[in-house]
Amino acid sequence: MPNNAMQFQPFDALKGFKETLRQVEKNIENKKAFDDDFLVSLDYKLQKIKIGDSILIKYYYNLEYIETIDIVQKVDKLKKELILKNTHIYLDDIIDITIINK
Repeated sequence: MPNNAMQFQPFDALKGFKETLRQVEKNIENKKAFDDDFLVSLDYKLQKIKIGDSILIKYYYNLEYIETIDIVQKVDKLKKELILKNTHIYLDDIIDITIINK
């Protein structure tokens, strides 16, 4: 009888998979709502950036806030998008911009 009970023991087909998932789990953050003063300040910063500027930018993407350094390629006001060398960011997702050099 004890041998029959073994067939119902938990089986980990992918050894270490559960541990890897726990390490990869990220903290899900809700997108923050900002007041008008903050949005005016952010708009002022957006107006100051020029094509070719290197910027430090913090933005909301895929349920988390990301901070990166990249080079401005274009500010597309029609699509409300900031086009950088390595990514495109919607203006509504940006929470901070710092110009590193001009």
